[in-house]
Amino acid sequence: MSDPVVVGVDVGSSSTRAVAIDRDGVVTASSTAHYPPSDLPVGEVDPRVWLDGAVDAITALECEATALCFGGQGPTTVAAGGDLALTFRHAAGASELPPDQHAAQLEVLRSRYGDDLQARQLWDWVASQLGGDPDAQSLWPDSPLLPDFGHQLPSGSIIGHSDGSHGLPSGIPIAAGANDAYLTAWGSGIDVPGKGFDPGGTTGGLGVAVLTSEHPEVLTYGMASPVTGVYIVGGPTAAHGAMLDWWSRITGRDMRTLLDAAANAPAGADGIIVLPFFEGERAPRWNLGLRAEVIGLHLDHDVGVVTRAMLEATAYGLAHIARGLDDQGVKLTRLICSGGPSRSRLWSQIKADVLEVPVDVPSYPEMSAFGAALGAGAAAGWWPRPGAGSADDWPLPETEIFEPTPNDTYRENLKRFIDLGDAAEARSN
Repeated sequence: MSDPVVVGVDVGSSSTRAVAIDRDGVVTASSTAHYPPSDLPVGEVDPRVWLDGAVDAITALECEATALCFGGQGPTTVAAGGDLALTFRHAAGASELPPDQHAAQLEVLRSRYGDDLQARQLWDWVASQLGGDPDAQSLWPDSPLLPDFGHQLPSGSIIGHSDGSHGLPSGIPIAAGANDAYLTAWGSGIDVPGKGFDPGGTTGGLGVAVLTSEHPEVLTYGMASPVTGVYIVGGPTAAHGAMLDWWSRITGRDMRTLLDAAANAPAGADGIIVLPFFEGERAPRWNLGLRAEVIGLHLDHDVGVVTRAMLEATAYGLAHIARGLDDQGVKLTRLICSGGPSRSRLWSQIKADVLEVPVDVPSYPEMSAFGAALGAGAAAGWWPRPGAGSADDWPLPETEIFEPTPNDTYRENLKRFIDLGDAAEARSN
């Protein structure tokens, strides 16, 4: 008989990832289920697509789960009846903090389906369709309660058991989940000051751990660490992964071909600067009216050098957030990169070189799914819930370290990146 495992599921923008881990945190199986194309407007999704993806990903693991936990993209609001979901890419409340964005999304849904509509967070809705409490609102430590989103249950607590529907076995404990960023921080072990993470994926962003007692003035946008007394500050970017996906479609080249071409381009991309504002910019400017720009092109440039400029732009975006945090006394000393971008050694090295800190890349890169598995393990009694343990209470995957090699070209281009972004914002006002 095989050792028991718990399963974490991350419901992402383009696919669902699932992972099974044992008590030592060793990944025993992983899977990905991609979604079919959709003709709905940007920011609108039929949530049944997510449910199907979650079931497919769990089934593909071919294991007997001791417990399940779901996480996913957010802020995303699902009509409790499953009529429609509005994601973080929807315009409603997109420039506001997550609770206000949820409220704005709920208002849009009620305008379509009636004032009595109840809403759920994405992960709670998926769990409810498989046997979880239909009125549960999973809450990460110190997160505000969302009105009309169900009653509060702590992330990592049991919110029901699988009911045997959708081809899954019955009786599996289901844990309260969380936003993918929170789960990524948990799975990445962001638990000591200076340690930061970039979740990768469609958007990306930077969160850096601080001691709550030492930095109360910066706690305006962020989240609690899984460890009591530690807070994570920073913010999300808008379209880092989405930019490269767009470029792949436009050029007709797959991602591997583009990355190989970028590896042959010089550091600094021969002076090209990309402003990656394809869906505006979130942190640090919070201006969704900005649009992407490519500066410095000439006829000798090819796909490889433009791709390199895009990779470097994502690193400059993280460094811009880091610079603002540094001004407030929060210093980034180490970065954990996960998600699709972390699969590229070139991309990870560029981030290390631009940020001038070591970058750790986990052996299993989907840290949101891994964090969800930690939530399942908490429900199974293997580990504490977030907010109830210390740094060494949860297993972490092994990592590969990318040591930084700073250079003046990146330093100069970072300054240009920020100055050009400031100029773009001035033109938009």
